Amino acid sequence: QVQLVESGGGSVQAGGSLRLSCTANGRTYITNVWGWFRQAPGKEREFVAAMRSPGSNKNYAESVKDRFTISRDDGKNTVYLEMTSLTPEDTAVYYCAASFGGYVGSLRSDYERWGQGTQVTVSS
Repeated sequence: QVQLVESGGGSVQAGGSLRLSCTANGRTYITNVWGWFRQAPGKEREFVAAMRSPGSNKNYAESVKDRFTISRDDGKNTVYLEMTSLTPEDTAVYYCAASFGGYVGSLRSDYERWGQGTQVTVSS
C-alpha cells in the first residue's frame, strides 16, 4: 500500500506563490507516476500536473503551464507542486495522486492512490 499526505496549502493573495508537498509512505517503490489534481467547489476534479519516477517526463494542464512546476525528492519520498502567479481561479482543494502504471496520465482513472487533499485559497 502507498499512503499520501499533502501539506502546504493555505491562503494567499492573487499574484502570490505557494508550494504544496506530498509525502508518500509504504511501498513507494511501486509508484511510477505522481500527479496533482484539484477540485473547486461545485466542479469536477481536474488534472493539474504529473511526472514519472524515475525519469523527468512531465505533463501539465494548459491552465497552469508556465506557472506551476512539479518536482520530486526521491530521498524524501516527496513530490512538490510549486505554484506561482496564483489567481482566484486556482482556488481549490489540491490532491496528490500515485499511479503504479507507466503512463503520465491526466485522468482520475489513471491513478490508484489519493491523498486527503489540502485547501488552497487565492483572494483578489
